[in-house]
Amino acid sequence: MSPALLLIVFIAYTAMLFVIARLTSRNTDQKAFYIGGRKSNWLLVAYGYIGASLSGVTFMSVPGTVSKQNFYYLPFVLGMIFGYSFIAFVLIPLYFRLNLTSIYTYLEMRFGKCSYKTGASFFIISRILGAAIRTYVVVMVLHVFVLEGMGVPFWLVGLVFLLLAMLYTYQGGVKTIVWTDSFQTTFMLLAGIVTIVVIASQLDLSFFQMLGTIRNSDYSQICDFDWSSKTHFFKRFLAGVFMPIAMTGLDQGMMQKSLSCKNQNDAQKNIVLMIFLIVIVNIMFLMLGAILAIFCTTNGLSIADADRIFPTIAFDHLGTFVGVCFFIGLISAAYPACANALTALTTSTCIDLIGLEKKTDWQENRKKRIRILVQCVLTVLFLAIMLLVNILKSETLINIVYDVASYTYGPLLALYMFGLFTKRRVMDVCVPVICIAAPLLCLGIESWNIIGRIAGCFRPGEAEPLRFSFGFALLLVNAGLTWLGLLQCSRKADRNNSAARP
Repeated sequence: MSPALLLIVFIAYTAMLFVIARLTSRNTDQKAFYIGGRKSNWLLVAYGYIGASLSGVTFMSVPGTVSKQNFYYLPFVLGMIFGYSFIAFVLIPLYFRLNLTSIYTYLEMRFGKCSYKTGASFFIISRILGAAIRTYVVVMVLHVFVLEGMGVPFWLVGLVFLLLAMLYTYQGGVKTIVWTDSFQTTFMLLAGIVTIVVIASQLDLSFFQMLGTIRNSDYSQICDFDWSSKTHFFKRFLAGVFMPIAMTGLDQGMMQKSLSCKNQNDAQKNIVLMIFLIVIVNIMFLMLGAILAIFCTTNGLSIADADRIFPTIAFDHLGTFVGVCFFIGLISAAYPACANALTALTTSTCIDLIGLEKKTDWQENRKKRIRILVQCVLTVLFLAIMLLVNILKSETLINIVYDVASYTYGPLLALYMFGLFTKRRVMDVCVPVICIAAPLLCLGIESWNIIGRIAGCFRPGEAEPLRFSFGFALLLVNAGLTWLGLLQCSRKADRNNSAARP
């Protein structure tokens, strides 16, 4: 497929985003940048959540994993129903009742300043790593399939993409993102649907014949009951329950859009609608992965890198129209991940770490300069991480994203659950130490295969220790260790003590 055509498509699509950004950023102040002036339409927010939640990683990696892991991702998707329900009926009411701009302000109200700074810092670290990996997907495709042949280096492609994402949100912030997310979600879903239809047509299958072919194929297995595997059914399901709570409900970037709704009821309705949409869309991408794998088998194609199965087939085997649709869909999925992250990270850094809202003696122009400087610094950090991922990438990106989340969101999950479901007072100064120690312990458990070695003691005939992995459920282990640490450094609150749960 012509690299020049793809470059023209990229420029045209980006130009449309800037037009939308221009229209939505008029008369925008600092408050509108952070929470959209609390005027966002809940239907628009819910629809836009799809593009922001899935990103380019889901767009490419979920279909890619089917060829190696069947439908083992589906239990994770089913667990999401319960996770998002917790967000809608527990976290959203809390955030609105406390009238939060940054959701991490809750930790200061509940535990103290050290906990507040720790929670915000863990979010910033996790979001930088996760969003940089998500952004890497589209930059990799842009480089490999479009610009590498022109001699353009990977770092320059990454830098230009990041600057474009920063520029189209630097003024409007959340107000712009709510609209562009919806615009981008449409193209992402359209790309998936078009690809399924074209492949089914090439294989001479009707819709119901395609479903039957997928069901009878080697890729339709849903449940993995090997307890030592990272794709074990219950590990994936439990991770699916708690991962959305951590990555959406405790994520400033995702909650920022819900907090921009007019009121609590609208914010809750947006999450409930999103539950149905996210399940349907993930199932669609799993079906896409199965039909891609069947297409490869039928045509004798062998593509080693799972993350390149979708782009390789779309660009080289399905014609120009599908290639363009895929490319637009990928850009549509990647722009929200990058732009949302930059906006959310800017919000958390400015409000939580720098404390701009509390600096009442600073003029608005000075605050705006600080905010733009923060965005620029974060952009440089994104680029550095993307360059590192480009060198070290060794498995499908969807696994890398959730592995990173397991280590970084675990302490956040424990802090909020401890605050919500206990009335104990924690020694605030101990919280940073506990939140750093828990992920390090998890890293040791996984790296040294401690569970596998213990299990090996009961299997004396085995020459090698059992290779055990928690997989995505490592998030729960991390949160559990953090919870135990908080419990040891806490005491019962006095009945009338103001430090009790808000």
